[in-house]
This record gives sequence, structure tokens and C-alpha cells, in this order.
Amino acid sequence: GADIFLDEQSVTGTENIVMAAVLASGTTTIRNAACEPHVQGLCRMLNSMGAKISGIGSNTLTIEGVESLSGCEHTIGPDYLEIGSYLGLAACTHGALTISPVRPEDMRMIRMVYEKLGLRFELGPDSLHLPAGQELQIQKDFHGAIPKIDDGPWPQFPTDLMSIAITIATQCEGTVLFFEKMFDGRMFFIDNLIEMGAQIILCDPHRVVVVGSSKLYGTTLESPDVRAGMALLMASLFASGTSTIHNIRQIDRGYERVEVKLQELGAKIRRLS
Repeated sequence: GADIFLDEQSVTGTENIVMAAVLASGTTTIRNAACEPHVQGLCRMLNSMGAKISGIGSNTLTIEGVESLSGCEHTIGPDYLEIGSYLGLAACTHGALTISPVRPEDMRMIRMVYEKLGLRFELGPDSLHLPAGQELQIQKDFHGAIPKIDDGPWPQFPTDLMSIAITIATQCEGTVLFFEKMFDGRMFFIDNLIEMGAQIILCDPHRVVVVGSSKLYGTTLESPDVRAGMALLMASLFASGTSTIHNIRQIDRGYERVEVKLQELGAKIRRLS
């Protein structure tokens, strides 16, 4: 075992250390560990297999090594990133949407940020409902200041939903500043939204100002990464005209059977290859 301090709250780094430590001799402590819901899910599954992990859900994990692990039955929890993406899409197309199952505790910060964009949804014990026909309006900060939306390690707003939130903002009345602190290339897809008609000011590689609402127009697009690809797919569905998106393998990485789910919701979408 070892006492490990991570210089950043890396999800993959935390998960790999945990998986090595459960069978290591002695006790391992991980400080400044990532605590995203999927990290918690991995730890709970390993405990079901015989591991001894404590501190689940916090930034300090303690793992007592064991001799061996056994099989177990484990249910993977709902994906809060996929839920957040479909919520944004439904709001921008003025549709109603009910999603189940949902872990309400995973949606707290997402709900706070989406409410800044004027989006309202109802949370039940294990489901959520987005009413149809929402009027999306940026909520100004105190003293009428332009609101700022930024990201950070869990439980702050997840960087993976920044592209989605920016795309939602193009359909909101008002102005909002987005400050990306976690992922260097997150704003690279902005040019695509501008080409479609969005009013976005790129301040620097980490900050953009979105002025809404904008009427978007279909075009030919390239999916640069999984979240930006989903954001461009969203934009294409509420844009006027037809869009073609290439490199959709990126979207498939995070959204299983995306076109089938959207077709079931009434979207006019088909996979070409």
C-alpha cells in the first residue's frame, strides 16, 4: 500500500489506483481523489466483490488490500451526462421529456446551472420530468450582471456538459459567459455553431460569451469529440434545414443507439454509415 496525493482529481487516475490497491498488500490512501458517480459505482462494485474501500463519495479513499476478489452482480447507475444532454435537447426543441431511472443526487449542480438558462424540470425519487414549451431566458446575476457558468471537479458542474450548455444558451434570450477550466480543447467546436448562425464571442481558448436567441441553419459538420459531437447533433435537430454530421463514432462513445432513441422521441434522423 501507499499514501498517494493526486495533483489533480483525475477520474481515470483514481479508478486505476483503486483497482490496483484492492489486491495490493497493506493499506492505500488516495487523497484529492475524484468522486464522480461512476467512480463511486466502481468502488461499490469492488466492495461487493470483497474489496475493503471506505470514503466512497469523498475526496479521500482508503483501501485495505485483500487476498482475492469474487464475482458479484452489479447494476450500473444511470448516466447523468447522457441525462443532461437529452434534457437540453428536449428544452431547445420545446418538447416534454420523462427520464427514468435517475439519481436525484447526481442532478443537483446540473439543475442549478440549467436553471440559470431558464430550464426547469421536476425531480422525483428516481425520475425526472421536463414540461413542454419552456421559454428559455438567461437569469441575470445580482445587480443585473451577466451570469457566468464554469465547470470543475465533482460535485461542481461537469466539464462534459459545457458543450451542451453552450448549445442550449444559443436558444435562450439573454447573454451568458462560459468559462471552461477543465478541458483545453472544449471550445474548439464553437466555430461550427457560429457557422450555423449562433451569436458567440470567443474571448480566449477558455471563455465564450453567448448572445441569444439565435436561429440556426443546417450544414455539414465534423464531430471533434464525444460531447461536442452531441452538442452539434442537438443544434442540428433544432436548426432550420438539413445537417450531415461526420465522424459520428465520437458520439457513439458516450451515447448508445443515439439515433434510435431520438427517433423514438420523434426526431428526423438517420445513420448513413
